[in-house]
Amino acid sequence: MTDSPAKGRKAAPAAPQLRLDELLEGLQAQVAQVRATRDRVHTLLDAVLAIGSDLDLDVVLRQITESAVSVVDARYGALGVLGEEGRIKRFITVGVDEETIKEIGPYPEGHGILGLLIRHPEPLRLADLGRHPDSVGFPEGHPPMTTFLGAPVRVRDKVFGNLYLTDKRGGAEFDDEDEAVLRTLGAAAGVAIDNARLYEDTRRREQWLAASSELTRSLLSGTGTGQVLQQIAVTVRALSGADLVTLAVPFEGTEELVIEAADGVGAERVRGLVLPATTLAAKVYHSNERITSGALSDEPQAGGGSAAQIDLGPGFLLPLGGGEHVRGVLQVANLPGGTEFSEAVMTMIDGFADQAALALEIAEHRREAEHLLVLTDRDRIARDLHDLAIQRLFASGLTLNSVIGRMSDRPEVAERVQRVVDDLDDTIKTVRSTIYALHERDRSDGRGGLRSKLLAETDQATETLGFAPALRMTGLLDTDVPAEYAEQVLAVLRETLSNAARHARATAVDVTAETDGTRLHLRVADNGSGVDPAVTRRSGLDNLRRRATDLGGTFTVASNDPTGTVVEWTVPLRPRRTV
Repeated sequence: MTDSPAKGRKAAPAAPQLRLDELLEGLQAQVAQVRATRDRVHTLLDAVLAIGSDLDLDVVLRQITESAVSVVDARYGALGVLGEEGRIKRFITVGVDEETIKEIGPYPEGHGILGLLIRHPEPLRLADLGRHPDSVGFPEGHPPMTTFLGAPVRVRDKVFGNLYLTDKRGGAEFDDEDEAVLRTLGAAAGVAIDNARLYEDTRRREQWLAASSELTRSLLSGTGTGQVLQQIAVTVRALSGADLVTLAVPFEGTEELVIEAADGVGAERVRGLVLPATTLAAKVYHSNERITSGALSDEPQAGGGSAAQIDLGPGFLLPLGGGEHVRGVLQVANLPGGTEFSEAVMTMIDGFADQAALALEIAEHRREAEHLLVLTDRDRIARDLHDLAIQRLFASGLTLNSVIGRMSDRPEVAERVQRVVDDLDDTIKTVRSTIYALHERDRSDGRGGLRSKLLAETDQATETLGFAPALRMTGLLDTDVPAEYAEQVLAVLRETLSNAARHARATAVDVTAETDGTRLHLRVADNGSGVDPAVTRRSGLDNLRRRATDLGGTFTVASNDPTGTVVEWTVPLRPRRTV
């Protein structure tokens, strides 16, 4: 019994020791929590620095998504960038490999939980997103996901997109701290996105100004319109980053458009394609309004256009020029699955198109002024030839004629002099023909005869061909050919010269127009690539053949020697009435 009190006294310090251990454990837990908070703050700061270290928008968006996954310790993450009508136009993912992405299929547009965050742009936390009433489930091949944390990304008080994080590592749920950290990251992301967009706009504006200056220099330096149109297509593609850019211009004499220039994927397939009046391009041309589409090839286009030849995704069409001076239609498109074009890009291309149309108009006025100078010079040359050259040649012929009468005793000499006189007569006829041709070229009001109109057509084709076609005219084309026949032969010449420019890539074209009073014959020969037998579309040639058969004539297309094509169009003329 004497030992019991001693034993009781030794056991007394156990309670203070226990409390001390509890305090130490609590202190260690608080230190661990402080360290975790410190590490999270460091991680957040590193994330903010990372997303602000680049000015390329695509890189910034990728870094934002990766940083969001890192700061909340999620397994999967995505950033959905919003487009028009509140739909997701870009979807950047982290944690899902490319193989799985292909199995899942197209990216979401904004339904289910994703759409809920779009409609109500406030942070959203879910312990099990599959149990939420708005959940629509996952597509086949999609990895299973449970916990969810979403938050909007705002740029200048406007929602740019939403961050979606799922499956916190360790099986835990996302908590208040995760939400607060994601809010902070979202604010920093908005600033980084705004800076990247401003930088991108500035860079594009510089490119636009440089491209406009280069285009103006090319036009004013005398570069052909065809080359300038191609330069416009190349520049627009570089500015927009598009997969394909086409430029369609009016097909003279019809209600159709023709793709005169193209650059990008499938450009060779659509260059020279005739667009009927039912296509989107024709609608833009007549309405003078821009059209935007998320899938150009899915748009109803009776008769087809470039989007019917090549599978195209998002894109837009806009007029080249405005008001009553629309000079063509630009189509800017990406392939299916490509990104949609932002409003900033479309506005920039619209401004460049207006600048290009103005430069084309200025260059056209300059060419008209230069042409007027040429016409004035031709008129002076014609007067000089008539007043000086012909008069002198005629006087020389009369002098020689008087000499012939004095050479009766020398017949051989008289014969030689007579040949000279005949040569002078032929020379006078040639000079008179030249004077007539010079005056015919001066008639720009369209009221001249068939000869002047044939000259005008070949002159106009010089611009698209890059060289002047050779023209030979024989017979009384102005008097023997009725007006309706003249209209037909001009349309045939216009079409064949256009084909030589757009398809044949010829470097020489010979045009012969002749009549003997009973028939009208047109022959156009080039040294180009010839008619491709693989091309089954022959609408232009069918039109030419129909023009001939309607008048009881013939139309043939043959190979030229050694290369190229020979087109011959012949129709009989009605016999002239005699009184």
